[in-house]
Amino acid sequence: MKLIRHGKPSQEKPGIQIPNGTRLDVSAFGQDFDEKFLENDGLSKLADWLKTNQSACPIVSPTTRLGAPIGRPSKIICVGLNYSDHAKESGMTLPTEPILFFKSTTAICGPDDNVIIPKNSEKTDWEVELAVVIGKKASYVDEADAMDCVAGYVLHNDISERAFQLERQGQWVKGKSADTFAPLGPFLVTKDEVADPHNLGIWLKLNGELLQNSNTSNLVFNIPHLVSYISQFMTLLPGDVISTGTPAGVGLGLNPQRYLVPGDVMELGIDSLGVQRQVAVAY
Repeated sequence: MKLIRHGKPSQEKPGIQIPNGTRLDVSAFGQDFDEKFLENDGLSKLADWLKTNQSACPIVSPTTRLGAPIGRPSKIICVGLNYSDHAKESGMTLPTEPILFFKSTTAICGPDDNVIIPKNSEKTDWEVELAVVIGKKASYVDEADAMDCVAGYVLHNDISERAFQLERQGQWVKGKSADTFAPLGPFLVTKDEVADPHNLGIWLKLNGELLQNSNTSNLVFNIPHLVSYISQFMTLLPGDVISTGTPAGVGLGLNPQRYLVPGDVMELGIDSLGVQRQVAVAY
């Protein structure tokens, strides 16, 4: 299934996108797509419900705004320098174990919402990433069992303010958490619809220019390793998002460096996970 949430910010309703591209409202199912939904086997229950109710579901206009496809998760865990070419362009050593940092859930927005360049920012950057959505509570998970904890996948633009992240003291979270810095969607694609998450084209264009163009086969640490590794340090809850890192082509790595200015348009996508489009606007 492809799960969507549609409507005005903070008023999103649950829906699905069927194979022909039509979007359907599934509000009558009676549950938003959030931690409780996933925790209580909501994916299977929704699939069963649709067998007899899909024909009665209202069509969602293609012009209706999409929000993030999952209600606010308990946490967003990001993996740094997880493509070797990105580590090289950043002038950083390739890690021997995953680099983890958090991103505030208040940064979440819809896939086509404007990205706001923060107050006092001069180095707001783009990062297309494959994100994993956890489907059940996970703690101390063995790598062999890690994929059982995955509900599906979502496209994520890990917007980053490089001066806040790298030039100010403290952890990277300051440069990652401004409002609108985590566009998610357009949909959450359930695990069964992605044959191999480690062989997906991943790309980003800025104002029509292709700047990032890679494949998830180039991940340094793959998804089972990441889920298992992170679960050794914290409990993962249903709905939690693990963002697996970005390939080369970010503004930080260009020569000369290049950062977002008002009016810039980002378009990005991953095979099977859809496409996002954001316009950068001033605070």
